[in-house]
Amino acid sequence: MDLTDEGVYERVRAGQFAELSRRGMLKGSVASAAALTAVGGTATAARADGPIVKPLPPEWFTAFGTNAEMKWDAVRGLGFLTPNERFFVRNHVSTPLIDAAAWRLRIWGSGVRTPLELGLAELRALKGESLVASIECTGNGRSFYTSQQGQTVSGTGWKLGAVGVARWRGVRLSTLLRRAGLTHDAVDVLPSGLDPDYIDKGVNLGKVRRPLSVQKALKDVLVAYEMNGQPLPPDHGFPVRLVVPGWVGSASIKWLGDLQVANEPLFSPWNTSFYRMFGETYPPEGSAPLTVMNVKSAFELPWNATLTAGRTEVLHGRSWSGAGRIARVEISVDGATWERAELERSHSSAAWQRWRFRWRRPAAGAYALRARATDEHGNVQPDVSPHNTLGYQFGAVVRHPVTVA
Repeated sequence: MDLTDEGVYERVRAGQFAELSRRGMLKGSVASAAALTAVGGTATAARADGPIVKPLPPEWFTAFGTNAEMKWDAVRGLGFLTPNERFFVRNHVSTPLIDAAAWRLRIWGSGVRTPLELGLAELRALKGESLVASIECTGNGRSFYTSQQGQTVSGTGWKLGAVGVARWRGVRLSTLLRRAGLTHDAVDVLPSGLDPDYIDKGVNLGKVRRPLSVQKALKDVLVAYEMNGQPLPPDHGFPVRLVVPGWVGSASIKWLGDLQVANEPLFSPWNTSFYRMFGETYPPEGSAPLTVMNVKSAFELPWNATLTAGRTEVLHGRSWSGAGRIARVEISVDGATWERAELERSHSSAAWQRWRFRWRRPAAGAYALRARATDEHGNVQPDVSPHNTLGYQFGAVVRHPVTVA
């Protein structure tokens, strides 16, 4: 069976997930964590004074412990890229402080012929490339399952601000894999971070790590050391992180230190117990692991904003899709009729699309503004997002409340 074929790979993986129980996969994942710990780390990591290093002014962020959500009204007028200091933070644990001089990246496993170790200077000496791409938490929009659909979910109560776009610079993962002698039968790459072990309900799950297929690794994944022209900030993966365009944010491992390459499928809690759909419409073991992010839209407006009656309001916002470019954005101010928004020049198929809409002389009253995007493959935001208990990938049209006075 040719697991290097993407279609065959996905079918086999789906079958494996159906055969394994959640408990069985978790036990295997914990064993994998123990094996990884036995291999040893590649750099020392200190802890910051708080869970997040950078300042989190309340006008820019909503803080959730180790996480921080970008406020959409704060990015109005900032341009296409999200400045590093405004970029959302999603951490499983506190941000580690990595010693760049001691940092090493290890590439090893049954899927390579010549295992490698690289320091930061060696990595930066390789051919570098830049990529404009978004990174988005899989649970972005989670709170709307409850506030808009009346459904119970668990996890951080993000609105729509767990997403950002940056210009990343680094070395293609494909370059490193080929330097390590990628074998013809390699199927999975398991990147692991150097952050502290993640403890969930008393169980040590080890370093944050999540496998991706060799096909995706060879396609467009970047081993990044810069963000918007600067070294990666600590909260965003210093000294090196993965950037996996279009995929769930958990795939873009921060504080990267280890790449296991294997000629058989690999597992971790982050593709068995987490980042899969669970709930009443899914099998007991859950869906296949989540990969491509769905379509979303957000207004660059405060929640419950107050606008002025009788004058034209220019509404601004952004839409994005992990599957590709946004082709169309429609706006509704009455919940019944839809009008096309004006799209600005697109900068990247792996990032968001900015748009504007002229709302001509609205009358006084309370409104729920709606933005609905369609990407180049025909994926469109639905009215209702299918429920799952962990609250992943809310993609329904969000009702944004405003008052015209």
